[in-house]
Amino acid sequence: MTPAPTSPSDQGPTEPPVQKDHGRAGRNLPAAIASAVVLLGAVTASLAFWKPAFMVIVAIAVVVAVWEMRKGMLSQDIDLPEQPLMVGGVVMVVVAYAWGAEALVTATAVTALVIMLWLLRRGVEGYVRTATAAVFTVVYVPFLGSFVALMLAEGGRTGGGFSDAGVKGIVTFVLVTIASDTGGYIAGVLFGKHPMAPVISPKKSWEGFAGSIVLCVAAGVGCVVFLLDGDWWIGVAAGLIGVVMATLGDLCESVIKRDLGIKDMSQVIPGHGGLMDRLDSLLATIAPLWLLLHYAVF
Repeated sequence: MTPAPTSPSDQGPTEPPVQKDHGRAGRNLPAAIASAVVLLGAVTASLAFWKPAFMVIVAIAVVVAVWEMRKGMLSQDIDLPEQPLMVGGVVMVVVAYAWGAEALVTATAVTALVIMLWLLRRGVEGYVRTATAAVFTVVYVPFLGSFVALMLAEGGRTGGGFSDAGVKGIVTFVLVTIASDTGGYIAGVLFGKHPMAPVISPKKSWEGFAGSIVLCVAAGVGCVVFLLDGDWWIGVAAGLIGVVMATLGDLCESVIKRDLGIKDMSQVIPGHGGLMDRLDSLLATIAPLWLLLHYAVF
């Protein structure tokens, strides 16, 4: 006699799927490396051949980042006005590249006002909370991201190639930020024992921060001296700015995700999570680094 099939309730509680352990790195390293190579390849090609193409990449990144911010905030019932945020963000990037810092400030103010007017259509309930979150997003994503456009425009607004001053500035900015993340990652994995902010980011350690300082200052000096023909002390300043701001940017985004109750902003980049999970350090670093290089080097 054939036994009757058992139902799921007869089999006891179902075991949750086992999450793959990626070690102390906390990520799928092969996928992360492959994704990083593809992204860096696209950035390098655009900078080498035609600078406006890099601005297209920045504009796309702003749109994706705004989408991720809206997706994350929906977990707390905050519905950001996606359309004006995306359109305004792209306009801010274009304006910054074409007309400079003063035009960027104006475009940011106009974008914030348009968003507040846009939200009037939803009525009174929740207006202050949503408008506050939306203006925060304007500053956090497109405003800070537009300083990349200001940096690139230092060498003119056409052409490209790694002899261009603006392209050299972008390379310096990217390498300094990567050096901070890489130095912290290596030193943290090898030597990390003392958590820097255990409640916010348990895997970030003081040993990792020390590694970030060493590699970031070395990258800053090398880039400023050999790429930008600047003084060594400016390179030291660039490295220190990079390590402090990149670390703060990473911690701030960790706080945002913990407050929203999410692990990653999205899964658009294999091995990395969301785009904002990779842009946090870059967004925090670009504005003060542009300020230093604009007045001390360019």
